[in-house]
Amino acid sequence: MSFKQVSKSTVVRIILLLILIFLIKILATDSLWVEKYYTAGFFQWVSGLLRIITGWLPVSIGDILYFLAGVWLLYKIIRFFVKLFKKQYKPKMFLTSIVKIFFIATVIYIIFNIFWGLNYNTKGIAYQLNLTGPGYDTTDLKNIEQLLILTVNQRKQALINKRETYPGNRELFSRAYNCYQQSGRLFPFLKYNYRSVKSSLYGRLGNYLGFTGYYNPFTGEAQLNTTVPKFLLPYTTCHEMAHQIGYAKEDEANFAGYLAATSSTDTLFHYSAYLDLFLYANRELFFVDSVYAKEVYKQLTPEVKADIKEFREFLLSHRNPIEPFITWLYGKYLKANQQPEGMRTYNEVIADLIAFYKRTGRI
Repeated sequence: MSFKQVSKSTVVRIILLLILIFLIKILATDSLWVEKYYTAGFFQWVSGLLRIITGWLPVSIGDILYFLAGVWLLYKIIRFFVKLFKKQYKPKMFLTSIVKIFFIATVIYIIFNIFWGLNYNTKGIAYQLNLTGPGYDTTDLKNIEQLLILTVNQRKQALINKRETYPGNRELFSRAYNCYQQSGRLFPFLKYNYRSVKSSLYGRLGNYLGFTGYYNPFTGEAQLNTTVPKFLLPYTTCHEMAHQIGYAKEDEANFAGYLAATSSTDTLFHYSAYLDLFLYANRELFFVDSVYAKEVYKQLTPEVKADIKEFREFLLSHRNPIEPFITWLYGKYLKANQQPEGMRTYNEVIADLIAFYKRTGRI
């Protein structure tokens, strides 16, 4: 099959797909337009509709679709090599296969951007909160670290005093939804309707691949790896729900999740959020002053240190040769989607936290 044998209808479809991709690229350059008309407009409508469709089902539709897509892809790969081995794969079939792959890839890319991807190009939560400034220095980082230590210790002690235990998944997701209902009254841009939060079908696998949660842009579902240490789940749930309302970048989902968790009256969510933020801040501090980072860590109460130890042991118990590659691959994905720091993008929530503290006097 030569290029001359490609039908006119196929050429027209290719041109139309390329035009759509070009339009998406043009729209993505105007972050203010994306913020106003896509993220705050179209996306809220389409993501809300997806959550209405999938939210009432107890199982993750997205996870099932991913499984079926994986089976189909594996079947196609095996079929290709069987034909190749049996010498049934003719040269004229090569161009046909390339065209099919192009169609599938471009359609997925277009749907991904219409349903989700343009959110990577918004003005963002710092713009919504008017958090402008020159950034932060080591002194700012040390100050916020001290505030986080105090807060983490206090929230942990409050949980101990109340003898509060971690709820089941259904109650946890319901309480996360309540956090957004409360925070939405303080920050209208955090308004969240129609809950669709599920326990991932691949949680055990996720422990070895290094993920605690993910958002499915094709079904609007937030999936949680509920097999991780329980104290991580409240904040992680709020993080994934932040993706559902349009915060695509990981640092922004972190900050939106922090606002939701800490603006509520739920101490369990407070502790989970502040503990995670402390770990981010301590990691950043370690890069600039490792001695000081180790010293301030010692100020944590034994109960908090026990939780961190549990988390570290959990990570060590699931170390494997594949996880670093998956982490590297995901870092490349982040860089390709307006997050040049890759995996360190998660840590950038500390910049927003410092700016927020300077503006409001609270963490």
